[in-house]
Amino acid sequence: MKRLELIFENHQGKTVTLSLDNPVYPADPAAIAAAMDVIIAQNAFTSAGGNLVAKKGARVVDRTVESIEL
Repeated sequence: MKRLELIFENHQGKTVTLSLDNPVYPADPAAIAAAMDVIIAQNAFTSAGGNLVAKKGARVVDRTVESIEL
């Protein structure tokens, strides 16, 4: 399963990660950057360390799970 992780910095300078399951792939860097700008501008999310104030990065994480028959 793929997951898009949006990585922000909050008011206290700590890292905050928002995760979205099953993103459109391949990822569009311009669309992701624009969405992150909107999230920051609208204070859409907050964290224990305050509002999100800056973009730190984004990444697509692919996790594969394989069941083992016992």
